[in-house]
Amino acid sequence: MAPKTSPEIGGMGHSVKRKEDPRFLRGQGNYVDDVTLPGMLYLDIVRSPYAHATINNIDSSKALAIPGVLAVITGKDLEKYNLHWMPTLMSDTQMVLPVEKVMYQAQEVAAVLATDRYIAADGVEAVEIDYDPLPVVVDPKKALLPDAPVLRTDKKDKKDNHIWHWEWGNRDATDQLFREAEVTVKEDIYIPRIHVASIETCGCVAHFDKVKGKLTVWMTTQAPHAIRTVFALVAGHVGLSEEKIQIISPDIGGGFGGKVPVYPGYVIAVAASVLTGKPVKWIEDRMENLQADSFARDYHITAELAGKKDGQLTALRIKTIADHGYTDAAANPSKFPAGLFHVCTGSYDLKAAHVEVDGVYTNKPPGGIAYRCSFRVTEAVHTIERMADLMAHELKMDPAEFRMKNFIKPEQFPYKSALDWEYDSGNYGAALQLAMDRIGYADLKKEQAEKRERGELMGIGISSFTEIVGAGPSKHFDILGLKMFDSAEIRVHPTGKVLARFGTKSQGQGHETTYAQIVAEELGFPVDSVLVEEGDTDTAPYGLGTYASRSTPVAAAACAIACRKIKDKARKIAAYLLEAHEEDLDWEPGKFFVKGSPDRAKTIQEISLAAYTNHPPGTEAGLEAVNYYDPPNLTYPFGSYICVVDIDKGTGEVKVRRFVAVDDCGNIINPMIVEGQIHGGLTMGLGPALYEEIQYDESGNILQGSFMNYLLPTAVETPNWETDKTCTPSPHHPLGAKGVGESATVGAPAAIVNAVVDALWHLGVRHVDIPITSAKVWKLLRDAGVRG
Repeated sequence: MAPKTSPEIGGMGHSVKRKEDPRFLRGQGNYVDDVTLPGMLYLDIVRSPYAHATINNIDSSKALAIPGVLAVITGKDLEKYNLHWMPTLMSDTQMVLPVEKVMYQAQEVAAVLATDRYIAADGVEAVEIDYDPLPVVVDPKKALLPDAPVLRTDKKDKKDNHIWHWEWGNRDATDQLFREAEVTVKEDIYIPRIHVASIETCGCVAHFDKVKGKLTVWMTTQAPHAIRTVFALVAGHVGLSEEKIQIISPDIGGGFGGKVPVYPGYVIAVAASVLTGKPVKWIEDRMENLQADSFARDYHITAELAGKKDGQLTALRIKTIADHGYTDAAANPSKFPAGLFHVCTGSYDLKAAHVEVDGVYTNKPPGGIAYRCSFRVTEAVHTIERMADLMAHELKMDPAEFRMKNFIKPEQFPYKSALDWEYDSGNYGAALQLAMDRIGYADLKKEQAEKRERGELMGIGISSFTEIVGAGPSKHFDILGLKMFDSAEIRVHPTGKVLARFGTKSQGQGHETTYAQIVAEELGFPVDSVLVEEGDTDTAPYGLGTYASRSTPVAAAACAIACRKIKDKARKIAAYLLEAHEEDLDWEPGKFFVKGSPDRAKTIQEISLAAYTNHPPGTEAGLEAVNYYDPPNLTYPFGSYICVVDIDKGTGEVKVRRFVAVDDCGNIINPMIVEGQIHGGLTMGLGPALYEEIQYDESGNILQGSFMNYLLPTAVETPNWETDKTCTPSPHHPLGAKGVGESATVGAPAAIVNAVVDALWHLGVRHVDIPITSAKVWKLLRDAGVRG
């Protein structure tokens, strides 16, 4: 019997998209959808209503009869050019368009090329496809059973749905400590699928110039250079070599990891432009973005924590099943299949730990992007912070006191964790103490006790997290073999104006401000004299893009070093102009002067002009430098968050009354930008904690396929965030900075969950999986005999 299809998908995946359709209405700006070229064609996608089915026939005759529909592209068309499959970042393979069968609901099945966006949408509705439904598996645990249908039959001799097994740590030492433990706690934790839901969906405009043999693609990507290389690797055999490919990433309305992968729509648009010689635009609508683009999380975790009765932790043991959908297309450039999940020992001084993760195929879209975190760090932090709270409650210890007892001490840094990460610096106790002081922790504990006596439900939750960011050390990271350095090119013009180009790509993080500030601070130019450029592979130095909070830890470091190279040359020019030895010059931002004679000085603007008009004999003209920075280590920002919740006994609604976030990201370049990053990140942590989840029924139908039922927090639900900071500089970073863009999203969910469980602990509740909806809490209260 054929499965029912999702109401959002309907029969074909689209309603007819007319010009009044709000999904096509947007403001004007420097975005991909604002790119308009003469003769441009439009691409729209036919999507599968089934999660798993054989394709018997695709009838495009009715679509081709529509005036303005030029072509219907199928997998068999792409197969002729060996473009029907493409590689993923994790060395798996992913369909561009299927030839034989579909693997998830809303998968791309065919593409319609037309002279108008709305005609293309009409063409999509007219394509008729005959499917033969196949057995569906959406539960990764069931996918591992011996009788489960094998999904990736395209892989030779594949007999199961297991992708890989990965483990890290000392199994024997961990098991021994568990045998010796005086107390242990164990919990099953599910971190569900969520979606980045960025304000701008994905899309591109591909333009192949047949005369020049050059391909230019404007696209929503966080990593333009890496995309260019991937395109060359995939399509080099049809003449698209790398020097003839230009990727331009203009303003991006949010990325959060979801704009790192290469999506089939990009490849199809490029192929259509190459074949037609005309520009081709593909812009997905909101429901397509939500239903078919890469997802985050979907980790099924079993965690155990061991310790002593006095509260001293000893060991951690974790087993995880990672649901990757039908292919492992994780946006994970680390050399570890489960990303940086083994930072799961967190802020605690453990003697041993062991982690196992198994990747599994299911009939879902590809998953595993780093939704505002560095490749599974959110899952790691959520796990250890839930387990720490469980242990504290089990031992009847105050959760703050328990954490203080087990924190890595400041004198232990640099600290080698039980799972081999070398933490650069930290002072965890100071951050937690500041958060406790800011929120009035002792008074809140008294209030909670009094309310509990009256039958009221109030909870206090702590999350003392350690982040791990700055994807860049080549010993740990690469994209298809490309080392994860990043770059800065600083060019000073004769008139004292500066052009600064970077291999990163902002999605709203304020790179233009931050990078300009670094140049100004290092060289003494006014900030408004510095022009920052990113996102164009024809002009920017080669870089690996922006994600994993790597802009400040990697690209800003490259910027500082490039500036210091310029300053070294400027010193030589100044010495020549002042007729002094280099060692006799002192520097203050903006000028060199002779020691003891501050009136004998040359400003950086005077030096800039001399670099082109009066430089020392034997030296090259010009004042510019490039640096490709491969960091010696990652950076480890951290923080302590305390959340206070009140729970309505009648409805189960969780109300966040107060939330204090203390972050430590080392030296801060721009306080306003850091504050904005933390506020936004906290709201993006609130979402999955209380609202966001994507589920599928047994037939593979998506149950949260639109914003009608995929709940995002708005200004109404967002509490008043209270923030503060400590400062522990990174000893290896040229600026002492650590990065902060993802910390709040990583740290916030655990604080909220811990607060809810704290409010319900006396009722026998030990854990609640996120999102903690009112319905879940209401049922827990009723099961415990609590009435409103």
